[in-house]
Amino acid sequence: MTTSTPDYTMGYDEVYVDFMRSTEMQQSSRYLLPHLRSGLRFLDVGCGPGSKSVELAKVVAPGEFHGVDIEPSQIALAEELSRKQGASNATFQVADVQDLPFEDGYFDVVHFNDVLAFVPDTAGALTEAKRVLKQGGIIGCREMMASSCFAYPDDGTMSRAWEVFADLLAADDGHPDMGKELISHLRQVGFHDIRMAATFETYSDPAGVEILYELTTSWFFAPHVAEAVLKYSAATVRLLDDIRKAVEEWKASPDAFAGISFGEAIAVKS
Repeated sequence: MTTSTPDYTMGYDEVYVDFMRSTEMQQSSRYLLPHLRSGLRFLDVGCGPGSKSVELAKVVAPGEFHGVDIEPSQIALAEELSRKQGASNATFQVADVQDLPFEDGYFDVVHFNDVLAFVPDTAGALTEAKRVLKQGGIIGCREMMASSCFAYPDDGTMSRAWEVFADLLAADDGHPDMGKELISHLRQVGFHDIRMAATFETYSDPAGVEILYELTTSWFFAPHVAEAVLKYSAATVRLLDDIRKAVEEWKASPDAFAGISFGEAIAVKS
């Protein structure tokens, strides 16, 4: 089946799924929470394993909560978690962001968290989100800004790693700086009252450093990722070797600190 995200850069390896689970809902949805209340109909697009979804479902309960993802394995994980945590108002199903199985004007809130960066047709995704929103409904988008991410200490090699990641995402028709571009995309498809902010997810304590290190070493240097990086000329074999050494040195440093940057937008369908 053809989907709106034919080349999902991150994949669904267990380490990346665990990384998605590691970010707390209160942190990733802080910008959105003041706009939520009990009884709202909420759509979570690209819900992944549901770790944040079930918490958001509790915020809008007894309102309907729907989570969609193009990957069946993620929906299965979200459904299992929902049952375990008693989120009885939450429903999950496989669906494509550009072909949502809901009627016009059904939802009060549509939410994207680190999704639009990986969807080639941004206008198509946002237009479909707008279709299923009620008049006066809000859209919340939180997307990465790869060019603003950092690691410390860094002799420059870790910065090159972020550039390689951005080049690979762009080669997959993604948008590595989507967080900066949200305001333009939302305006162009007709959303109004757009409010922008920016935040970092930071990693400095031993547990956080370990989480980011595991993701980097298991994903970045996985054979299929390294093959794609070389295929698209995003890096050379020598640069990949240098990055591997830099990551090990970063993890071993008592001063290890890193931040993943996100742009956040709230907008209204009027």
